[in-house]
Amino acid sequence: MIAKLSGMVDQVGADSAVIDVGGVGYLAFCSGRTLGLLSLGQPAKLLIETHVREDHIHLYGFIDAVERDWFRLLTTVQGVGARLALAILSAVAPDALTLAIVAQDRAMLARAEGVGPRLAARIVNELQNKVGGLALATAPAAGAAPPAGAVGGAVADAVSALENLKIGRAEAFGAISAAARRLGDGATVEDLIAAGLREVGQRAER
Repeated sequence: MIAKLSGMVDQVGADSAVIDVGGVGYLAFCSGRTLGLLSLGQPAKLLIETHVREDHIHLYGFIDAVERDWFRLLTTVQGVGARLALAILSAVAPDALTLAIVAQDRAMLARAEGVGPRLAARIVNELQNKVGGLALATAPAAGAAPPAGAVGGAVADAVSALENLKIGRAEAFGAISAAARRLGDGATVEDLIAAGLREVGQRAER
């Protein structure tokens, strides 16, 4: 089984790339995120998932372990095959994907081609428990959950307030989570809303 490719980028297509390794070209299907980081004629390293079927052998390439691990996780969901998992990773970056599932933001998942409301709901339901620990362990910028003492009515109300201002649920959840960590357990709803709006503005400027 092929686990990694290191070579020169020979071709970059709409959904795949060819990596020249010692004169042999390997075709790897990739997400838009990974393809966007490859340059023709430049060296590249891809982590590989090899899928062997009766009628074909397909290689799926990833620029980093986080994307590969998400690919593996997504394909455990009923109805999500390898190509659809790549479509999801093309539409939603791994850190945003964690946040979307924790925040139950089905609309963000439905941005991916081929993902309708029912499948988005299934992805959230099946993966929420699996990514909960990952969300708690991530850094604030990656959308970790707020501290245990701050999770409750104030956070939920603040997230709802930002949603009413037409801010997406996942973005609102991430901004309020970051605000709750900074302000601590005694933060009021008003404090969280103000700090959350500042966080949204700062992220938009990055």
